[in-house]
Amino acid sequence: MIRQGKFYFTSESVSKGHPDKVCDQISDAVLDAILAKDKTARVACETYITRGLVVVGGEITTRTWVDVEQIARQVIKDIGYTEAKFGFNGDTCAVVNVIGKQSPDISQGVDVGGAGDQGLMVGYAVDETLEYMPLSLVLANNILKNLEKARKEKTLPYLGPDAKSQVTVEYVDGKPVRVDTIVLSTQHTPEILDKTGTKITEKSKREIETVAILPIVKKWIDKNTKIYINPTGKFVIGGPQSDTGLTGRKIIVDTYGGRCPHGGGAFSGKDPTKVDRSAAYMARYIAKNIVAAKLASECTVQIAYAIGRDEPVGFYVDTDGTGKIADEKLAEIARKIFPLTPRGIIEHFKLRNPIYLQTAAYGHFGRKGFPWEATDKVAALLKAVK
Repeated sequence: MIRQGKFYFTSESVSKGHPDKVCDQISDAVLDAILAKDKTARVACETYITRGLVVVGGEITTRTWVDVEQIARQVIKDIGYTEAKFGFNGDTCAVVNVIGKQSPDISQGVDVGGAGDQGLMVGYAVDETLEYMPLSLVLANNILKNLEKARKEKTLPYLGPDAKSQVTVEYVDGKPVRVDTIVLSTQHTPEILDKTGTKITEKSKREIETVAILPIVKKWIDKNTKIYINPTGKFVIGGPQSDTGLTGRKIIVDTYGGRCPHGGGAFSGKDPTKVDRSAAYMARYIAKNIVAAKLASECTVQIAYAIGRDEPVGFYVDTDGTGKIADEKLAEIARKIFPLTPRGIIEHFKLRNPIYLQTAAYGHFGRKGFPWEATDKVAALLKAVK
């Protein structure tokens, strides 16, 4: 991000209990359950949630059977929707299964190793954090992880599962220098409301700030940093009781917090023959290895496919002027080093394994344990450059 002078950049995140994220987790849990028994299954599972109701649909072709209703209920309960006080209960909600089969017109192209759809996928990396991710998104995610821990360990027993965070970082000449603003909205029980019943107490705000926010941002804040906790006053009614949820609606939260373009395709509920998912993982892998090799301080990679075709129809590398060699040359080298066919990507990352539920909250990138986060191609890139 080469920009002179001062500017501000903002990213947001949502908790596991946000209605859209509940749907992502149900869709990926169904995918994992199927892949555990049938690694060649074709899965495009989507979930819709509202007051007292979960609808699971999509197209699935498999040789096995899984209990979709039980899977959905278990995910909801694991998130924390087990009591009426939070407006939703995994034991008592209705679950409707309207899943169909994948179209044979699509299958005939995928069976021979082609992409499951047309589209463009984007990967990104930047050297401003150890995760090679934008600082604003790393902080927003980690605040919510702290909040979830405080809820589950009952350090803050009044918290509910639904929450959103937002962090604005100040940059000077392209480098992050401080956090300017933090917004955290978290569901809670009525017990922490003040006497007016319209807002939470200042004592509760201080507790939430001390436990969830400050341990994450303390090195980045100063006396001018603004922190807003439940700025509307209260957040008692949350989760599916207050808002509908749908798989794939949090694609910016899932990726890079708005820092780079997005191909448009969502990830959750899709098996790896869908390049919306698998090629986005490869694009991140390429961008991260380029930055980790210090060939650029920032890198965006775009890969494009035609449905049923195996080789990409487009491949693009942009280092925003930070590259040590020309972007065109980087793209040429990357195409030789990294597998770009759907089959090659699947085999390289071993994507037919049930690994997807853990991706469905707090982002698909910048987290340990995922194969697309490895930096094992640094040596190969440096050798090719020399």
